[in-house]
Amino acid sequence: MRIVIAEDDALLREGLALLLRAEGLDVVATAGDPDAFLAAVDRYGPDVAIVDVRMPPTHADEGIVAAVEARRRRPELAVLVLSAYVEQMFATELLAGGARGLGYLLKERVGRVEEFLAALHRVAAGGTAIDPDVVAQLFARTRPDSRLERLSPRERDVLALMAEGLGNVAIAERLFVSEGAVHKHIRSIFHKLDMAPDDRSDRRVAAVLRYLDGRERAR
Repeated sequence: MRIVIAEDDALLREGLALLLRAEGLDVVATAGDPDAFLAAVDRYGPDVAIVDVRMPPTHADEGIVAAVEARRRRPELAVLVLSAYVEQMFATELLAGGARGLGYLLKERVGRVEEFLAALHRVAAGGTAIDPDVVAQLFARTRPDSRLERLSPRERDVLALMAEGLGNVAIAERLFVSEGAVHKHIRSIFHKLDMAPDDRSDRRVAAVLRYLDGRERAR
């Protein structure tokens, strides 16, 4: 796995590189601004890019813009976006399109090394990884009269884990239920949300996020 890191905080940038190299991963380049990041993508052709949302010069959305451009140049590039705090607009805009190999994590998740590495590998494999705190805020900001109100408490638990990018086996392990039970819950969720079920995790997550984003935009 060839990785490029785009992070303007030098300490975090080098810390990430050190962590990943210690895990045997190939960090081919690091960059402190969007232009250097895109140049590294063109030069090294990485498999994964880890990108900060807010980068120079304005520290607004330069990281997201650069990530989108990097994917335009290299469509197979997996992108894991890091943010200091939940930025709901960026999360939904980046992830709601249903593209494979995308993730959005809070920077504090990096300190939980196993979780961070699991998310990185899931994104690199073409899946989706969304920070649980982002998922929680998306649910919290959904209108009270939305179709989510049709779901049982257990179905909401399953849906939240789906939105994090977990597959059926991982959800079953997290909730201490059988894989068959998870499959039934997912069928029920898609029925209640008026969506056709799909066993590919990235499609399931994209459907969840499109629905939540649509409800938020309708407010």
